[in-house]
Amino acid sequence: MVLTIAGFDPSSGAGVTADVRTAAAHGCYAVSCITALTVQSTGGVRSVAAVDGELVTETLEELAADLEIAAVRIGMLGSGEVAAAVADFLESSGLQHVVLDPVLRSSSGAELLDRRGVEVLRGRLVRLAEVVTPNVDEAAALTGMRVGDVAEMKAAAARLHELGARAAVITGGHLAKVTDVLSLEGKSGRAVETLEGEKIESRSTHGTGCAFATAVACNLARGREIRDAVVEAKRFVREAIASAYPLGRGTGPLNLEKVG
Repeated sequence: MVLTIAGFDPSSGAGVTADVRTAAAHGCYAVSCITALTVQSTGGVRSVAAVDGELVTETLEELAADLEIAAVRIGMLGSGEVAAAVADFLESSGLQHVVLDPVLRSSSGAELLDRRGVEVLRGRLVRLAEVVTPNVDEAAALTGMRVGDVAEMKAAAARLHELGARAAVITGGHLAKVTDVLSLEGKSGRAVETLEGEKIESRSTHGTGCAFATAVACNLARGREIRDAVVEAKRFVREAIASAYPLGRGTGPLNLEKVG
């Protein structure tokens, strides 16, 4: 059982509907808490309306009281009120295998979280997560550092550890050479590794961050170690891009029905 806490994308390229499809591809059952409604299509995000924080709290508490949740994926939160509600819930529930995907801005440039929400991410949610999966822009926003190459990705990962992250994956899918940085805190110290990939020319890339984070959560729920969960998630996303059929007039969705 995987819980996704994220926004609703009516085009189903990202957010909770895409997370449910990703979970199904991994043989997991997903339940969801919607944090925000959006007006968007493959052409981009037009507007965002955050859900009331109390409703988010009630939803999360109801699900946790009824079901055994093995992993959590946190995506778009929409507001500081919602971010605080999610942090309160995680602190009280003690759920394991929390994957934080700090969604701050859409690929089309729309702001998806206010300043208070970013502070909740930085000050509370990062330390509550087992794995944090920002892209280079999100890592820069969370750390206040420039993040544009592998060396700077490693420095940003170190800063995320200082903020309380146990494991950080900084994804560099938009770099000239696709490279992710995985940094793990362990009993014998910190292990930092670069994971290279191949760039796939495609306009079906909407929701890659959501799919990656949810795939990591599913792999953790199924008992994989963090490194293996990340490597398998990278493979899943790569195949989901490569096998996608172009939809819409803009950036289309991945093929999330691809068996993970």
